[in-house]
This record gives sequence, structure tokens and C-alpha cells, in this order.
Amino acid sequence: MDTVVLARALFGSSMAFHIIFATLGVGVPFMVVFAEVLYQITKNNHYAILAKRWTKGFAIILGVAIPSGTLVGVMLSLLFPGFMEIVGQVIALPFQVEIWAFLLEALFMSIYVYAADRLSPTMRIISVFFVALGASASAVLITDAHAWMNTPRGFDLVDDQVVNVDPIAAILSPSFFTTSSHVLLSAYMTGSFVIVSLAAYKLLKRGKTKEERDYHYRSLKLGLMLGGIFSLLTAVNGHATAQMLHAYNPEKLAAAEGLFETTSHAPLAVFGIVDPVAQEIRGGIEIPWALSFLAGNSFDTVVRGLNEWPEELWPPLYIHTLFNLMVVIGMVLIGLSFGALAWRYILRKELPRWFLRILVCSGALSLIGIETGWIFSCSGRQPWTIYRMQLTSEAATKTNNLGFLFVLFITIYAVLLVLTAFVLRLYFKRHPVAKDLTTTRMDILEQDGVETNG
Repeated sequence: MDTVVLARALFGSSMAFHIIFATLGVGVPFMVVFAEVLYQITKNNHYAILAKRWTKGFAIILGVAIPSGTLVGVMLSLLFPGFMEIVGQVIALPFQVEIWAFLLEALFMSIYVYAADRLSPTMRIISVFFVALGASASAVLITDAHAWMNTPRGFDLVDDQVVNVDPIAAILSPSFFTTSSHVLLSAYMTGSFVIVSLAAYKLLKRGKTKEERDYHYRSLKLGLMLGGIFSLLTAVNGHATAQMLHAYNPEKLAAAEGLFETTSHAPLAVFGIVDPVAQEIRGGIEIPWALSFLAGNSFDTVVRGLNEWPEELWPPLYIHTLFNLMVVIGMVLIGLSFGALAWRYILRKELPRWFLRILVCSGALSLIGIETGWIFSCSGRQPWTIYRMQLTSEAATKTNNLGFLFVLFITIYAVLLVLTAFVLRLYFKRHPVAKDLTTTRMDILEQDGVETNG
């Protein structure tokens, strides 16, 4: 296999593994913040227990996210040395600041985990807020480099030499705000739906006490509310992303929609397969004029087609399928969240078991959407590593024998996934929620007794 393809496959596999834990590392602490705030407002101990148990799960996830993130950085240096030569001179600052974001997260994580019971309500909220802030800041700072690769700014490349470096211009590249907000919103959405999946799974279990069911329904309700809100916001941000692609990455937008000829009133193609020979989408459904409106808020917006560029500079046309999958998953999650909330709180009916079974799949669906989105974004930039500045073939290592490393790391990632799932299951099996609910209830009774005796 070609060395460039192997380098991309190895790095892509590492990123696909890391992004699972990185996304949950941003989304779960955000959920903990809401649970903690609700506890301080309502004084319902179920929310305190939710915050505590989610934090324990987050700590295990963080134990994999940190080394896998470090491994991704090492992979980037080893597999794409040509790219790192430019990165080190232009866009290194966000990576350095990210260390401080992680320090903030780790510091307040320690405070919240080990001293929460001794903190005032305000300090409890502040500590867990800074955990979430540090996690979100880390995601934004790392995403900054990805955004810069799509819309590079802040330097000139003259005779393969980097000159006229402006780090601030590089950091604030045109796609930075759109891309970083999309990453954050989708991470919050994913964290919410993972909680929904877990709560729905527990509610399907028979033999639960009324208090346990109430506890899991509170978890489900919070996850559905936040998941619905953030899935909607992610969809709105997706519209802004399409406009950004129209302005700065027109080849990617054209490939995503299988558009070959530049045209106004361009249709939006849903489903189907792109046929490069016939230059059409086979089996798709076209929504008239919708792509032009998506790109420029006007039905007569002119959208550039792939034929404006040499075929060797076209992105891979399979990103049309990735784009469709990502959008369909987003629409399904919006429908599930608001449908479940309407069923439960407008119709005032218990969610049927078939609906709970569907909700169990929502967490996995959101993670698939995350993976699909990253593959779409990175593959859609090909054949460029730095868009219109450096080809991937120029950035990749010339070292051979990457096949062994590919098999080795795929095996390691598979083992780590299984071990992480095993540790999470083992921990929560040994610490069932019934035990936390009983302990909390006994503490309340003891406090009541003390006050009565006093």
C-alpha cells in the first residue's frame, strides 16, 4: 500500500479512537455542571448523585483521553514531518495554551472529586464549572489548528520557506469560530445522548424500586432536554458551516453534494451515490434550489461545481455519503429528544419499552455522527494537508514499513476500548446506584434525628 495512504490510515485510526474519549471528556463534565446546579436549586439529592457518578465515569474516560491525545500528537510528528515544519512556525501557540487549559481542568477536577462535600454550594458549582471550562477550552484550542488547516492564514510560503508569520491571524482564521462552535455543540450533544442511552437502558431493567426509576427518569429528562437543545443548535451551526465552505472551501461543498457544474438555483441532493463518469448522483432525491439557499441564504446563489478544478484536486466523492449520514443522524436525534419529551411531559404517559430501546441507541448514533463529521472534514480537505498550501503527499513521511505499525496500533486501540468498557462496567457494578440512594437517605434521616434531638 502507498506510504501516504498508510500514514493517513494510521493517523486517522488514532484520531478516530481518541475522538471518542475527547468528545465525552467535553460533553460529560458539561452535564455534571447542570446536575450540580439543579441540585443546588432543588436540593433533590438525585441530582447530587448523578453529578457524583457521572464524574466517576468521566475520570475513567479522562484516563484514556489524555494518553491517546498525546499519542495523536506524536503520530502527527512522526507521520507528517513536512506539515509539522510549518505548524511549529505558524500555529504552535494554541497547542501551548492548551496545556494551561488542561491544568485548569485537572486542578478543579481534583478539588471537586476530593473536597466537594466540604465546599460551599457556590464553590461546588464554581469548581465543576472550571472543570467543564478547561475541557471545552482544550477542545477549542486543538480545533483551532484543524480550522487553520482548512483556511490557512498568518504566513506566506515562498520557495518552500515560511515567511511573514502572524500568529494572531493564524489563530483567528476565517473558519475558526464556526468550526470550534460546531465541535463544542456536537460534543455537548453527544454527552447528553450518552446519558440518555444509559438512563434508558436502566429503565428497561425490571425489578427497579420506585426511587431508582425516579432517579433514572431525572437523568433521562436532563439528557433529553440538553440533547434536544444542542442537537438543534448543531443543526443551525451546520448551516453556518455550509456558508463557510461556500466561501472558503468550495470544492468540499461541491463534492459533498455531488455538484459538477457551476450553477445558480442549485439543488440539494439527499442520499444516492455520486457517479463521476455520468457526473450525477444516482438514486438521490433532489430538493430544488436548496443548496443555493444553504450556501448563501438566497435561491439564486451561484454554487461552484467540481469541474472548475482539475480532477486530481477533487476531494474524494464518498464524502457525499458521509455528509448525508451526519445530517440524517442529527435529524433523528432532534426527533427522538423532542418526541420523547412530548410523550412524557405533554401527553403525560410513560415512555413505552420500544421507545426506550430506540433511546438506548441514541448515544451510539451521536458518536457515529461525531466520527462521520471528523472524517468528512479531514477527508474533504484532500488532497491538501494545508488547504492550497501543502499537499498531503508533500507533508507525509517517506518512511516505509508503516503496515506493521498500523496493525499494531489498531490492535492496541481495540484492546483499550474493551478494557475501558470493562473497567466502567466493573466500577458501576460494584457501586450500584441503589447503594448511593440508600446512603443518601440514611444521611438525611440522621440529620433529621440530630435536629430533632437538638
